[in-house]
Amino acid sequence: MVSLLGRGEVLQRPLPRAKRQGAGNPRGGMSPVREIRLVLGDQLNIQHPWFSNPSGPEPDVLYLMGEYRSESTDVLHHVQKVIAFFLAMRDFAEELRSRGHRVQYWQIDAPDNPHSVTRAVEQALAEHGAQRLQWMLPDEWRLEEELRALTETLRARGCWVEATDTHHFLTTREDFTRHFQGKKTFIMEGFYRMLRRKHQVLLDNTGGPEGGDWNYDAANRKALPKGHRPPEARVFAHDFKAIQSQLQRAGVVTWGRCERWEWPVTRAEGLELLEDFIDRMLPGFGAFQDALSDASPTLYHSRLSFVLNVKLLSPREVVEAVEAAWRRDPERIPLSSAEGFIRQILGWREYVRGHYWHHMPGYATLNYFQHDAPLPRWYWTGETRMACLRQAVKATRDMAYAHHIQRLMVTGNFALLAGVHPDEVDAWYLGVYIDALAWVEMPNTRGMSQFADGGLVGTKPYVSSANYLRKMGAPCAGCHYRAGERTGERACPFNSLYWDFHHRHRALLESNPRIGMVYRLWDRMEAAERAAVLERAGQVLGQIHSL
Repeated sequence: MVSLLGRGEVLQRPLPRAKRQGAGNPRGGMSPVREIRLVLGDQLNIQHPWFSNPSGPEPDVLYLMGEYRSESTDVLHHVQKVIAFFLAMRDFAEELRSRGHRVQYWQIDAPDNPHSVTRAVEQALAEHGAQRLQWMLPDEWRLEEELRALTETLRARGCWVEATDTHHFLTTREDFTRHFQGKKTFIMEGFYRMLRRKHQVLLDNTGGPEGGDWNYDAANRKALPKGHRPPEARVFAHDFKAIQSQLQRAGVVTWGRCERWEWPVTRAEGLELLEDFIDRMLPGFGAFQDALSDASPTLYHSRLSFVLNVKLLSPREVVEAVEAAWRRDPERIPLSSAEGFIRQILGWREYVRGHYWHHMPGYATLNYFQHDAPLPRWYWTGETRMACLRQAVKATRDMAYAHHIQRLMVTGNFALLAGVHPDEVDAWYLGVYIDALAWVEMPNTRGMSQFADGGLVGTKPYVSSANYLRKMGAPCAGCHYRAGERTGERACPFNSLYWDFHHRHRALLESNPRIGMVYRLWDRMEAAERAAVLERAGQVLGQIHSL
């Protein structure tokens, strides 16, 4: 059970719970604080060198953690996302304390909470008289800029400040830049193969790829068979009511529902979920990872992204566990499943992080198509007659989750076809998903989903008509709109918007070799049919908030 730490309380090890003293400073009778080390909410890596000193905990080092308003209200966040971070952070602070480390932790409603990372550092340095600060490199440009500015200020005052790596990712920020040096495009496949070789993952005894191919994506696109039900997802119970009350007292506005808890928020739970995924989900993951279905909101997906992104688990141990499971039992676990999952972690996850740091800060302003429409209001309510979007948005509202095809080919697809401003799409995706952090969300959303970067991440816009969605298992049969129709009041909005999108952006897209067939089909349509399709698209866009 996660215990609720006191307001601004400094935690220490040896005393029983009832006798804990309040401050790691001379007022509490402890040795003075020589150095403060900042731990952010997505830096919960107990395997970091900070916490594994062979000589044991350093009594004059204080670890600084807190739930700050500046990080809880930067966008409108899902309530389960905020709660998950706070549960994980509080448990991590307790873990550090149990190992003998000194920790100062501000809860969100603490009266003395500085509600800003940089103010918290300055306040702690002043309170404890420390002259040394260490911080781990953040995974967000905004925070890193704030900490670098703070570093300059503190060094000017004579304070010793050092930044260190998080020791989490399988690549450095510079690896991406070095790999693509002098290349005209940023194709992931070569980057992924390089990492497979570097880390000796899924290689045979000749150094080549197991099975003879590097990539089994073509085997990973099946729809779920009719009547097939995936195994029930492993869930984890936590008491979240206290944090809900604290958020209300602190005036933190959130979105979404939290009626029960099911997410892992500790390292032990993350390891348990990893084992469960390998045992029950991994065999079916490869074939059905792109499926759309109402059989289960999570299907065969791992749901490990939150514990990975806050660094409770490392990508290395996840990749090694999956590969080891395949090698133990290749009859039960298809190679396409093991490779497909490893490609998401070793390949895609490291790849999008590389894009983020290579292209920031300008990446956050890219808008290739100059889209400027507002996000439809039903992205916040789910009240739409489009069944696939209603299903995806309501699942997101209830769980703070949707799997990657729902994000890319349902909610993202529609936003791109409708011409929604990428800033609005970015803010929605960053806020509503439990695993969304800027470094992973932005390249996936602004790049892969919205093609706002003009093709830096994806080689083409990922858009489709209703035909693809129906083929992959979208709930078209129960929809108000008709998936097989392009025109008329009941025609599926995806159909007319798909052609309208390509018509609007022909000058930007026609030369793309992966899109040429679309324009050949469009040009072969009768002029009257094209006009009717564009007219229907205009009607859809005109009533976008009430579809």
